Amino acid sequence: MESQRRMKSDVVSAGPPGDDISPELDRLIRQRGRDLRLRKVDQQNAVKIVNHLIESLLEFLKNNVDQPFFNDVSVLTSGSYYEMVKINKPNEFDIMLKLKVPRIEMSELEEYQGLFYNLKLFRDTRTEIKHFLLEDERTISASKIRAEMHRLVRKFISSHFKGKGWVICKKLINSPAVTLEFHNKEKEDDMMSVDIVPTLEVPQGWPQAARAGPNINNWLGKKCRRQLVSKAVYFVPKRPKGRNLKDDAKESWRISFSHIEKEMMQYHGNKKTCCESSSNKCCRKRCLQLLKCLIEGLKQRYPKELEPLCSYHGKTAFLHVLSDRVRDSLWSPGQLSVSFMNLFGYFERRVLDGSLPHFFVCHHNLFSPPAFSKKALAFLTNVLKEQRELGLPVLKVPSPSAALVPDTDVPDIHPNPINGTDRTVTLHSFRHVYIGLVVVIVCVAIGCAFQK
Repeated sequence: MESQRRMKSDVVSAGPPGDDISPELDRLIRQRGRDLRLRKVDQQNAVKIVNHLIESLLEFLKNNVDQPFFNDVSVLTSGSYYEMVKINKPNEFDIMLKLKVPRIEMSELEEYQGLFYNLKLFRDTRTEIKHFLLEDERTISASKIRAEMHRLVRKFISSHFKGKGWVICKKLINSPAVTLEFHNKEKEDDMMSVDIVPTLEVPQGWPQAARAGPNINNWLGKKCRRQLVSKAVYFVPKRPKGRNLKDDAKESWRISFSHIEKEMMQYHGNKKTCCESSSNKCCRKRCLQLLKCLIEGLKQRYPKELEPLCSYHGKTAFLHVLSDRVRDSLWSPGQLSVSFMNLFGYFERRVLDGSLPHFFVCHHNLFSPPAFSKKALAFLTNVLKEQRELGLPVLKVPSPSAALVPDTDVPDIHPNPINGTDRTVTLHSFRHVYIGLVVVIVCVAIGCAFQK
């Protein structure tokens, strides 16, 4: 309770007041927010390609005779594109393939505070899931399900989409997904990825660790919370990060609330009329897009130092802020800069404290080791502080001219990341001035020669 009260005070006090936002920063936030919107023609082209892939995959799985367990699958779309908060390009899609299972027993792995579970059947079975059980003939093997999903997708691509631009990416040990990439032959730089995640649907109720959350009574209402908590819960075959995992951790499943998050993002207003018409628009989703842009920009600059950081950290902070900053009037389009800086300030505060509770499993800290190292957290703390002090330069669109004169003398990583960036820009500026002077002198010399 004490941590929740401290978090609530952080939300109220986070970020500078509106009067402290400079006109330059206000223009930057508004302009960047407009630039992040997806083009409709890009969305239409991407969705057409992805829908064709998924419809063909479902047809293949339902008619597949060598593995009947995957015959009765259904699709659950999730992720930023389907939540309408995708930025820049519609080039990433998350598809969950729901697999129905008999009644199961959820055993929480205590060292991971309610996020990872072993799943066991209540009783012995002769159904097709028997091929994916461990030696005790009760525990569902995450690694077997994941491996079979890879095998089936590989077979599907080779038989239905060979030579049509789709390739399968290398397996990642901590990823539950089979990742496909689409390479457009007409546009070499136009690439798109689809994550296909096998998912177990468990309709028997949420585990004990998740029943305290989410804290949305004041935001979406008690009735909405009861409806959400009554929905099925999903598990994906994702193991915890870290070395020397125990055998039960290697076969564990991570609980997923993607379907709940998607619904909350769709009906995000304190009042039901929010965003139903142009007169009731809010800037909630635009603020999340800006935070995603900031996180993506930082990861591009410092991929090694900020390897643990991902957009889900920003999304979690965003949901916490929504649950406390509930009034729709606080999120009007005219309040975009103030609202975003409140969100940024809250996120920075969570990083500084080293504590970001999972929105649904409140006892789990997303900033705790080994998932998020103390070294990475300290680096992120310094970077966010410098970003705030310098007016969020990472949100600025890079100038095309900066790529004309590459600077190989400046190292990739600087002790002071923001100052290092400024140094690079300064060197580029001096080179451009020097080149301009040379061009002027040459032109004057040619003119004098013609006059003689």
